[in-house]
Amino acid sequence: MFGEKVIELIKEAERNRDTIDQYNDDKVRQIIEEMHVLFKMNMADANATSENKSLWTTVQVRHSALERNKRCLLAYLYNRMNKIRTLRWEFGSVLPSDVRELLSDSEYTWFSKYSTNLAAYMRSLGQDIGYSGIDLTENLRPPKSLYIEVLCLSDYGKLELEYGDVILLKKNSRHFLPTSECQTLIRQGILKQIT
Repeated sequence: MFGEKVIELIKEAERNRDTIDQYNDDKVRQIIEEMHVLFKMNMADANATSENKSLWTTVQVRHSALERNKRCLLAYLYNRMNKIRTLRWEFGSVLPSDVRELLSDSEYTWFSKYSTNLAAYMRSLGQDIGYSGIDLTENLRPPKSLYIEVLCLSDYGKLELEYGDVILLKKNSRHFLPTSECQTLIRQGILKQIT
């Protein structure tokens, strides 16, 4: 039956709204092959409709199936693109290897270009007033306090704070740091906020 694979693909994407799954290359390829078959069948029947008008309904039904497959496939890809965009804001310009493996090569290329464009935009912010840029990914949510207590989950090394202080981040060490300095490291899993 036409359209079953694309419905499975949409259900798969809908099942995991907040996370990104492995790119389903096999199913996407099968859907595209199905669309090619539908198109060829329609071309053959469309050429024969001048002789047999009863084929016109069949051509229209197949064309509707083609359009539905196309819309659903584009919805699947658009949904993944939005999730990848969110990953850039959460993890920064370097994705963890387990997340990277879930993306197709084309998706990773898109992620890299988006990351480059976002970084260029952030560098351009504030240049007219002599500031070297603003990191928009730093505070995704407004901080509740200016300083937070954090636990270092892995050996990170030296961290230079905005005001020039240097702090050594070793595994299991606790620090009381400015929230703005910690957000990126917390998202990367290096630091954990202690409440």
